[in-house]
Amino acid sequence: MQPGDQVKVSQSVVVYHHPQHRGQAFDLQGQMGEVVTVLNDWKGRVISPTLPVVVAFGKFRAHFRADELEVA
Repeated sequence: MQPGDQVKVSQSVVVYHHPQHRGQAFDLQGQMGEVVTVLNDWKGRVISPTLPVVVAFGKFRAHFRADELEVA
């Protein structure tokens, strides 16, 4: 997975901070977005974040594990 890839959320991922559903459970499964970045280093040091893939859905962004996404 690389920045710029179009991806689809393949598993049920519930968020509560979606701008159109603030404070309510919203399942992102089936939503299409674009990979913004894959976090694997910070200030030149290798890191291993739990949710390394940042995906943008318009102005809304969320962090995912790679196994929760499929390249479209």
